[in-house]
Amino acid sequence: MAEAIRASSARAQKTRAFWLKHLHQWHWMSAAMCLIGMVLFSITGFTLNHASWIGAKPEVTTQTAQLPDSLLAQLKKTWETDADEKAALPAPVADWLGETLSVRAADRETEWSDDEIYVSLPRPGGDAWLTVNLEDGEVTHELTDRGWLSYFNDLHKGRNAGAAWSLFIDVFAFAALVFAITGLLLLKMHAGNRPGTWPMVGLGLVLPLLLAILFIH
Repeated sequence: MAEAIRASSARAQKTRAFWLKHLHQWHWMSAAMCLIGMVLFSITGFTLNHASWIGAKPEVTTQTAQLPDSLLAQLKKTWETDADEKAALPAPVADWLGETLSVRAADRETEWSDDEIYVSLPRPGGDAWLTVNLEDGEVTHELTDRGWLSYFNDLHKGRNAGAAWSLFIDVFAFAALVFAITGLLLLKMHAGNRPGTWPMVGLGLVLPLLLAILFIH
């Protein structure tokens, strides 16, 4: 009987050691992956919550250029042939805009009309747009920069940050979820020697719930 109890205890300790080892491994790996992201999102969460405290003066920059005749003719032909009001700019035109005005216009949302093309160029921390006059080929580009703080706030919201940043947010969210779940399981395994564990966890649940019920209407 005693031997069976000892064997059962040994198995339980071995199982506990196995799970502790793997939970600690996944916990530190997920912590390492999402550490910088958690710092960034925590700081920008505070700045977004107190946006009225932080003033920002937008800076507006305007550039103009003259589209080469060959590219202007290509735009006119595209409009006459396809008449697609949302068609992307032809690749040669987008390349020329990138070289001349440092504007990434490829695959951007556009609005075509008989006399003008309007390209919306939203970006984190500001805004921008570009027009191409189909009569004389004049290109106008206007950029509004609201500063680095607005830039990081927009990254927090994923506003106009592109597919790569959207993928980063997904990976970060998954890593943070793994971090939280493994942390909860580790709390469970150590709770027997730490009586304050579950009251603290419960407080973390009840406090925001009460605030939402009592003060958010």
